[in-house]
Amino acid sequence: MDPFRFQVEARAGRARVGRLFTPHGAVETPLFMPVGTAGSVKGLMPKDLEAIGSQVLLTNTYHLLLRPGPERVRALGGLHGFAGWKGPWLTDSGGFQVMSLGHMRRIDEEGVVFQSHLDGRLIKLTPERSIAVQEALGADLIMAFDECTPYPCDYAYARQSMEMTHRWLLRCQDRFDTTEGKYGYNQSLFPIVQGSVYKDLRVQSAEFIAKQGREGNAIGGLSVGEPAEMMYEMTELVTAILPVEKPRYLMGVGTPANILECIALGVDMFDCVMPTRNARNGMLFTSEGIINIRNEKWKDDFSAIDPAIGNEVSSTYTKAYLRHLTVSKEILAAQIASIHNLSFYLWLVGQAREHIQAGDFGSWKTAMVQKVSTRL
Repeated sequence: MDPFRFQVEARAGRARVGRLFTPHGAVETPLFMPVGTAGSVKGLMPKDLEAIGSQVLLTNTYHLLLRPGPERVRALGGLHGFAGWKGPWLTDSGGFQVMSLGHMRRIDEEGVVFQSHLDGRLIKLTPERSIAVQEALGADLIMAFDECTPYPCDYAYARQSMEMTHRWLLRCQDRFDTTEGKYGYNQSLFPIVQGSVYKDLRVQSAEFIAKQGREGNAIGGLSVGEPAEMMYEMTELVTAILPVEKPRYLMGVGTPANILECIALGVDMFDCVMPTRNARNGMLFTSEGIINIRNEKWKDDFSAIDPAIGNEVSSTYTKAYLRHLTVSKEILAAQIASIHNLSFYLWLVGQAREHIQAGDFGSWKTAMVQKVSTRL
């Protein structure tokens, strides 16, 4: 049996519940992937992530290429041995970091030459090398090398970039399909839809990506500054074209409301640094709305952070205690808040699965979007 399979188990309009089979276990969709940029989710151990129901972890090709290097990761058993997370891993290709480097990089048909933010040395990353690095890292799911265009982006550049991304994809596939796996299990390559916020480009890209027949497909170049309604419009266009029998991954999205709206449009997989980054800055996502735990109003609030989501940390620690830790700049504050926020995101997609299966996803989603967008 092919270790990569995806089966849809329930539907509510375009929203669906599925099961994705990988070499390191089956996972349920819709799912949210915690982001471990350098091979770890900041401040948390694998057992913490397992305890709150994480299914897949994401890590960053660009950062691990620079430090400690893919061959060192390989020597230590790949990501599963190196970082201690035994479930599925997903690696991005480095394309988003190429965009974020700005003046520190040069793009041409061959690939990207960029200046390391660590020591200033010049690094060349091509489609072939991106795949080689990801193969060495040993992730279950790996991404094709692409250029993620910024927002705003003029039409001519968006088209040129999309067409180059498509040519890069063919090179990624050639490298991927002609090399043996390094760990005794197969990896799966996801191509990425681009096209900025231009309808005709998004349609063209989605059609090209769909024709490649890979095990899953990703949607990139969104949540980069465009209005949310524009993101939804592009996502709706693309999910109408990408094969229904394959998982769809919307990269780098996003807020709880973004995730719910895009589940309704047929997206299955999400990742974002927001829950952990915002946690370290004192912003908590809860089932009743958004909390800035630094605010004076929580100083004497001895209620639990959010008992509704069924996580021990969120049910045990009080808002007053977490505020005290936060304003005192205690490391434990970031750990509690990170566990809580990730628990909330995982709870949210779990609730979405339940309501899709129950047949009332639409009404539940409308009410929940309003709730999770409220500032308390």
